[in-house]
Amino acid sequence: MAEKWKLNGTYCEACNCDVGCPCVFLSAPTDAECTALVGWHIDKGSYGSVDLGNLNVALAVHSPGHMAKVKWRAALYFDQKASEKQKDALTQIFTGQAGGHPGMLVSHVGDVLGIKQVPIEFTADGKRRSLKISGVAEADIEAIEGQGGADVTIDGHPLCIAPGYKAVVAKSGRLNYQDHGLHWEISGKNGYFSPFSYQGD
Repeated sequence: MAEKWKLNGTYCEACNCDVGCPCVFLSAPTDAECTALVGWHIDKGSYGSVDLGNLNVALAVHSPGHMAKVKWRAALYFDQKASEKQKDALTQIFTGQAGGHPGMLVSHVGDVLGIKQVPIEFTADGKRRSLKISGVAEADIEAIEGQGGADVTIDGHPLCIAPGYKAVVAKSGRLNYQDHGLHWEISGKNGYFSPFSYQGD
C-alpha cells in the first residue's frame, strides 16, 4: 500500500534562458537548449511516519531542445543531513514513484544521470534566493523590480514547478554547475521562485 505524503516549503530555479523563460509557456527555449537548476527547501513534510522537515533537494536538468517535445537529462541531489529513511522517502517522491506533481515533472526525464547525497544549502532572504550544492553547483537569483517596486509574477503557466502559486520572476547573479560531464557558467539570465506544496498517497 502506498504511503501518504505531503511537502510544503519554498523553491527556486535558475536557467540559461533570458528573463521570462519561454519554456514555462511550452515555447522553445531562448537558445537551442535549456539548462536549469532547481532547488527545494522543505519547511514541513512527511512520508508516512517519516518526518521530512528542514531538508533540501535539488535537480539539475539539461533539455537538448524544446522542453515540451524532447526528453530531459537530469541529476538528483539529496541533503546530506537526511537519514537513510529520509533519503529513501525523498527518493520515492522525487523520482516520481510516489505520484503527485513530482511524478509529472520526472515524466519528462529520459536519462537519469545520477542520484547523490551531498551537503545542500538553500537560502531565502527577501527578494533573493540562493542554492549551493557542495562541490557541484551554486546559484543565486533576485526578483526583478516591477511597477511601483512590486514583484513581477506569472500564474497558471503550464510547465511549472509549483502549481497553485504565483512564480516570482527573477534574474540570476550566477548559475554554475559541473557534474556528470555537464558544465554551465551563466549569469544575468532567468530565475523563478515561490512557495510549493506537493502531496500524494
